[in-house]
Amino acid sequence: MGAQWKAKHKDLAANAKGRIFGKLSKEIQLAARSGADTDLNPRLRMVVEQARKASMPRETLERAIKKGAGLLGDAVHYERVTYEGFAPHRVPVIVECLTDNINRTVSEIRVLFRKGQLGAAGSVSWDFSYLGLIEATPAQPGADAELAAIEAGAQDFELGEADEDGEVAPTVFLSDAADLDLVCRALPQHGFNVVSAKLGYRPKNTVSLSGAELEEVEAFLAAIDEHDDVQEVYVGLAG
Repeated sequence: MGAQWKAKHKDLAANAKGRIFGKLSKEIQLAARSGADTDLNPRLRMVVEQARKASMPRETLERAIKKGAGLLGDAVHYERVTYEGFAPHRVPVIVECLTDNINRTVSEIRVLFRKGQLGAAGSVSWDFSYLGLIEATPAQPGADAELAAIEAGAQDFELGEADEDGEVAPTVFLSDAADLDLVCRALPQHGFNVVSAKLGYRPKNTVSLSGAELEEVEAFLAAIDEHDDVQEVYVGLAG
């Protein structure tokens, strides 16, 4: 499952549309604290593009930008906090949150980790790489992902696999964290349309599970992902 854990079932994803908008709104507000102009704020530009591709309503998007930039009176200041630990069966997990109340969040995350093990900072992150993660699709059939990665300055790429319905996932281009915006801008010039872009964690090693053990880990991850303050869940789980 590599970088970012996602619920497998499409019905769950559809029902979570509101939560997706909520998470994107928080990211926009945080990014907009450095300025509301997307031309001058690369981080905001990437999150806004991601929100548009997720079909976030324009009014919701604009309000989030203004709120984060302090242009409205009801600004909420979110802080990014990261938790590390293990899911059942010693599967390493990194959980990124945006919260306006760290004490509340850590208390609730601790409860969610009861079936696993919440660790200290650095307990599992040493086994992950912090990278730019760029999902992109070919602008036309036959686009060469390897050539695009080289020309755009990406470190590596992973071709998307087909799901049960035959739909092929986007290609993931991996960049140095500092080069994320540059690679995003370059990919369209080499035949790939960027779907999403973010900084995140990629496991160096993964744990292989199946059957009841895999189902137990999936249930654990789903419970964490449903928490309102959780933005991303990264897991060292194969497959």
